[in-house]
Amino acid sequence: MADNLNSTIEILENLVSFNSISGRPTDGIVGYIKDYLQGLGVDVTLSHDEAGERANVFATIGPETDGGVVFSGHTDVVPVEGQDWHTDPFKLTRKDDQLHGRGSVDMKGFLACVLGTVPSFQRAGLKKPIHIAFSYDEEIGGFGMPVLLKSMAGNSFKPEIVIVGEPTEMKLITGHKGGYEMRTEIDGYEVHSSNPSLGVSAISAAAKLIAKIEEIGARKAANPIPGSQYVPPYSTFNIGVIEGGTATNATAGWCNFKWDYRPMPGENGAATIAEIENYAAEELLPPMKTVNERADVRVITETPVPALDDRNAAAAAAFVSEITGLNSQDVVSFGTDAGYFSDAGFSTVVYGPGSITRAHQPNEFIKVGELAEGLGFLEKVAKRLSE
Repeated sequence: MADNLNSTIEILENLVSFNSISGRPTDGIVGYIKDYLQGLGVDVTLSHDEAGERANVFATIGPETDGGVVFSGHTDVVPVEGQDWHTDPFKLTRKDDQLHGRGSVDMKGFLACVLGTVPSFQRAGLKKPIHIAFSYDEEIGGFGMPVLLKSMAGNSFKPEIVIVGEPTEMKLITGHKGGYEMRTEIDGYEVHSSNPSLGVSAISAAAKLIAKIEEIGARKAANPIPGSQYVPPYSTFNIGVIEGGTATNATAGWCNFKWDYRPMPGENGAATIAEIENYAAEELLPPMKTVNERADVRVITETPVPALDDRNAAAAAAFVSEITGLNSQDVVSFGTDAGYFSDAGFSTVVYGPGSITRAHQPNEFIKVGELAEGLGFLEKVAKRLSE
């Protein structure tokens, strides 16, 4: 275990060194993973985005038969700009038991555990396969997942369960909220501010639409789901980025804002988005267009990230519980790639080392002991699939 832990830390150091921020080409980190696996004699399949710049990784250890386990993770990380890092975020830095670096806990630590255990998988005499599925652009909406699932559907075999290794403190997660990544673009009409009634302020229109979104959010907060495990037990909205206008002495000719909506599992998220779209079309736009016909409001769904519904998690949860002895299950409010797998018919859970509370933060870290926990679990999975 000590040798495996040391090699895993070395792999993590290499993974962290890649500035794999979402939306950027993945040649560096994916090339490293591909070379590592092929160096161990493992065949690797890459599935690319339309531009051929970003790729998912899929590999199988053991027999290419139905069943077995998929270990899923994502290679992208969130940006570091504007954060107060005390170390180089793209250089793994050890401080006692803590390994600092962007993505160390979310979720390159798990990727390193999986890659570091591949030699053990190969020695185990697996009777059921272990699959590796690493996706791109999870952090901005799971854009890699439809491409990955399409590629996996072309295989002659189908895995039975999926374990997404997001940091859950090794707690078994069987459900999470969905997530709509949204962008709203508003075209106004610029005139001199000495008579703003002759123009259309895109910023004023944005303020009204944001107020409508917050009104819907307040309505949902006032009606929490009784007995729900989710915190909070209702759907939420967040306006994350807003920009617009050019000068204080002119009405704003444009305004854009980005926001997200996290519906509860089973909730009709499309109906909520439609309510917001209808408000924009029926309440906001008509008075804007009476001033200038070119005024417009576009509510754009950049990606709808599916929720993980615990009704499809039973087989995966039973598998993890059998191996670990865990007899409790939980849910989380953050989204993962698990919902995509679940919607595609795979029994899926989220279970991995480290704490999500350190994710996206400056001075992000994973503990050495947490990596050891992850490695111990992977070894148990290999043993179970060899019986």
